[in-house]
Amino acid sequence: MRNHLLAIAAVMTTMSAPAAQAQNTVGVAGPVIVDDGTVGIALDQRPAFRAYIARERVPSYTIPDRVVVGGILPESGVTIYDVPQSFGATPYRYTVVNGETILVEPRSRRIVQVIE
Repeated sequence: MRNHLLAIAAVMTTMSAPAAQAQNTVGVAGPVIVDDGTVGIALDQRPAFRAYIARERVPSYTIPDRVVVGGILPESGVTIYDVPQSFGATPYRYTVVNGETILVEPRSRRIVQVIE
């Protein structure tokens, strides 16, 4: 019985390890996988990214909805911009909405990352 319980515990540990690892962001050059598996801006690059947006004087658009990951931006009234290659390869675009810098999936306009 004890061996059976040890075997089950070993299997459960092995099965949960990849999920735990996927939740961490690793600082690497190139694409960065954020918590939900999307490609975003690395934690250590966020201050430089915010400084870039300030230098570019990107306007902040106002929408009535809360800015949250998974939210959808309106089709009109919000311009999205390309992320410079210096911040890593990403299929997403960025904008500033309600004072929050965000990454957006361009086709669906779904918010994939709020950059804090």
